[in-house]
Amino acid sequence: MNEEKSITFNGKVYPCCTSLTMDIIGGKWKTVIIYHLRNEKLRYSELRRLMPTVTERTLSMQLRKLEEDNILIREVKHDKPPLKVSYSLTEMGKTLTAIVESIAEWGEKVGVKK
Repeated sequence: MNEEKSITFNGKVYPCCTSLTMDIIGGKWKTVIIYHLRNEKLRYSELRRLMPTVTERTLSMQLRKLEEDNILIREVKHDKPPLKVSYSLTEMGKTLTAIVESIAEWGEKVGVKK
């Protein structure tokens, strides 16, 4: 019998590795954000355009959580007003792209486009 051991990440204890993974990428928007950042750095406004049904508050909260979990980098350019904020995946975040792309491929197979 395989006995699962608890795992710790960012000071939080998880009962197994899948619960850790789902805490990081779970929910409605985190995988969508990772999907859009998988090949390029995007500004906040570009993410908003790509995700028109997400509220600004939810997008901000999800971006902050992904930054706390070291999945993305928030870069602020102060050279001249207005501030330009962009997001890109960290090296750890890039390790999630294969998972997110598999999720997207599955959705393409079972979904019906209108």
